[in-house]
Amino acid sequence: MSEILQMRSITKEFPGVLALSDVNLTVERGEIHAICGENGAGKSTLMKVLSGVYPHGTYSGEIFYDGEEVQFSSINDSEAKGIVIIHQELALVPYLSVAENIFLGNEVRGFGGLIDWNAANSRATELMDRVGLHENPTTPVSQLGVGKQQLIEIAKALSKDVRLLILDEPTAALNDTDSEHLLGLIRQLQGQGITSIMISHKLNEIAEIADNTTIIRDGRTIETIDMRDPSSTQERIIRGMVGRDLAHRFPERTPDIGEPVLEVTDWTVYHPTQAGRLIIDHASFNVRAGEVVGIAGLMGAGRTELAMSLFGQSYGRDITGEIRMHGTVVGTPTVSDAIRHKIAYCTEDRKRYGLNLIADIRENISSAGLFKLARGGWVNGNEELKVAEEYRASLNIKTPTVMTLAGKLSGGNQQKVVLSKWLYTDPEVLILDEPTRGIDVGAKYEIYTIINRMVAAGKAVVVISSELPELLGICDRIYTLAYGRITGDLPVAEATQERLMALMTIERDQPIPANSFTSGGPHGGDPTINDDDTKGLNR
Repeated sequence: MSEILQMRSITKEFPGVLALSDVNLTVERGEIHAICGENGAGKSTLMKVLSGVYPHGTYSGEIFYDGEEVQFSSINDSEAKGIVIIHQELALVPYLSVAENIFLGNEVRGFGGLIDWNAANSRATELMDRVGLHENPTTPVSQLGVGKQQLIEIAKALSKDVRLLILDEPTAALNDTDSEHLLGLIRQLQGQGITSIMISHKLNEIAEIADNTTIIRDGRTIETIDMRDPSSTQERIIRGMVGRDLAHRFPERTPDIGEPVLEVTDWTVYHPTQAGRLIIDHASFNVRAGEVVGIAGLMGAGRTELAMSLFGQSYGRDITGEIRMHGTVVGTPTVSDAIRHKIAYCTEDRKRYGLNLIADIRENISSAGLFKLARGGWVNGNEELKVAEEYRASLNIKTPTVMTLAGKLSGGNQQKVVLSKWLYTDPEVLILDEPTRGIDVGAKYEIYTIINRMVAAGKAVVVISSELPELLGICDRIYTLAYGRITGDLPVAEATQERLMALMTIERDQPIPANSFTSGGPHGGDPTINDDDTKGLNR
């Protein structure tokens, strides 16, 4: 294969920050080339330099594409050469149709320069067929899941005669099924002669799909690895990314589990706008002091909806069931009530719901616990600054000052700010929804360490994750969820990926196997509760 891309001695500075320092990248024609590195290592910055998001003149170094030096002043310049970037945050307009999104800025014109909608919809259908998406081209994008939206982005790239496709964390928000479909599509595009550059933190996917992998650390190129080499192990990649060996992916912990802290019984939730649509179906579970409990389920199983409905009824309608804290029934009709009862929830979408990106770290950390800092309606600014500095140090938030805007931080450090915000409320139950999504292995290890510190202090932690190896690595017990029903409760010692997946795929009308509740029955592992006890409760 000949080289399609060479980036030589790329250096990019922001005020006070050297983001890239003498970075080199060579990509062969027709290959799938992975780029790995910790959050903040400079991966996305390098791709923005390549695609013209950061125009020529704002960086130093040279870019050669197809054997010729190129100098892109805008993203339009790079797209004209067949270089298309799909960012981690999808750039789709939710209220426009699939076809409108595919051809936005590249409209299909007909007579008199007007948009030919028939031709646009027909062409959109052809492009969707290429990526394996079978939807009506007039469907609003907001009605489609994130996996299908990712495919629309690729169809949009194909409409621009893409030759070099850049994918930034393409599977970060996808479940296993959608991820596998997307990886298969990238291989299919490779067979059609399209070169791909993929930024990813999922090392198993890189090992599966990449021909070569370039590692970037602290804005510098460390090495490029031929993935066909037997020595190209995940451990070698991790060593290059973090500059040290991670002997264990998950920090060791000796469980010291106490009495139940949170007990949820017969929890039932209906869709907020679609009358009669049952989302959570009489779910019961518990979590004890010093325990990490996982919730596993496929996309659409109701994991996030369960968490949000418990946390101040942030989701759903006609919610019934019972919540007990330390054996006492409590009500959480609002978020304030949930916080008052020592329940905290870290959302899966940290940028949309977890943080105020245009506020600084200090304001974000104090936002959920301002009641602890306020006197007579005034916030003690000095105390607020002190609190933020304490969490910056204890959670190792990498920033020179807590006055830095949250939107300027890497994903891993943003996640630490979200954790800090909720830890400051002194919760006894912390629900973490996809806590390590889109962050690197080093930052993941730090998040796991924070979880261990919480349970060592007697707190109870619930972790929702799409990554089964993660749940098996950090949890004491794992519940499975399918179609809003709790279908299993397994001690981690008895859980395997295969067994969990079998429980996660039980159909809505299929009976739940009796042996799927090895912790004492289908009601949160409490052997004192049986099916007869729950009949008629809040239904």
